[in-house]
Amino acid sequence: MRFLSADWIYPLHVSPIKDGVLQVSDKGEIINLFESRSEVSFDKLEKFEGLLCPGFVNAHCHLELSHLLGKAEKGKGFLDFVAAIQSRNKFNQEVIQNAIIKAEEQMIKNGIVAVGDISNTTDTLSQKQTGNLLYYNFIETFQINEKKIKETLTSAKIIRDKFRNSGMKATIVPHAPYSVPPKLMNGISNFFDNQDDLLTIHMQETKEENQLFVKKEGKLFEWLENINASSEIWKDRDNSIDVLKELGRKKILIVHNTFSKKEDITDNYYCTCPKANLYIEDSLPDYSILNPEKLCVGTDSLASNNSLSILEEILIIQKNSDFDLNTLLKIACKNGAEALGFENLGTFDKGKNPGVNLIPDFNKTKTIKII
Repeated sequence: MRFLSADWIYPLHVSPIKDGVLQVSDKGEIINLFESRSEVSFDKLEKFEGLLCPGFVNAHCHLELSHLLGKAEKGKGFLDFVAAIQSRNKFNQEVIQNAIIKAEEQMIKNGIVAVGDISNTTDTLSQKQTGNLLYYNFIETFQINEKKIKETLTSAKIIRDKFRNSGMKATIVPHAPYSVPPKLMNGISNFFDNQDDLLTIHMQETKEENQLFVKKEGKLFEWLENINASSEIWKDRDNSIDVLKELGRKKILIVHNTFSKKEDITDNYYCTCPKANLYIEDSLPDYSILNPEKLCVGTDSLASNNSLSILEEILIIQKNSDFDLNTLLKIACKNGAEALGFENLGTFDKGKNPGVNLIPDFNKTKTIKII
């Protein structure tokens, strides 16, 4: 049994508590929350300088791309980044696996307890089976050739089932509006078992995406035509968000939204990956149009980032929004846990086992994992 106290405790389901005490079992379960140190015997207290908050939730990551660290040149734009990603298979499995292990170790060190992870392969499966972190596995599909849609869905189902058979959450999801024709989107929708399953999609990550759907022109439009993509991708879609109608009323986590406008925003969960957005497009979303109660944060991959730190991400959000500290920590912990369905995480509610992070100085990028 431990009694943890700090200058401030941010439980995230109630208001922050100054000089409060968090009672935690040896297994990390939240037993009680005291509003004053005087309620606990002095010799039992572990006092820290800074603030205590629940473990972070990385709502959007590509762990299997960790071996591409530094392979994409910064600031070259989205299509150049895509070209770098296409080199992913030029590495042997030992290099890929070592990078995955190191990336997970980095997330643990940085106080991350759960991850919404994009998977195109089973490369991360063996590491995830160790149970070091909780994962919601999004089996990502993209197919610009309509004749290969059935094959794509069959392959995705095989991968999904391997993760599920290992006791992990896994759903088949679309990559992005520009890489998934309506027929594939409908096929994905048919694979959902119930309305509680979570779907995620990259949305309006580049300004070229808006040009493609609104004006049927631009670099992305030309690129798709050059690789003989099905015109059904853009033919009857006047906006990226039109694809959401094709998915029906599913629980959706919409990622990036770098070039989204107020009229594009729906009543879904949103995930921002600020460091990746700056790395690829040197742009950030307009945070004033996003509901902070449904906003999550992710690191994206090491192909588009130099670290996997949620604290670093929310420090950027802080500089580019009006969100207060309590709201920023909800974005980092509570909202992601809710979106991914990890009910045992995200807040210091009694009975939960959310992990405990110490942030000695919020204006610096150091997180200390306590539990």
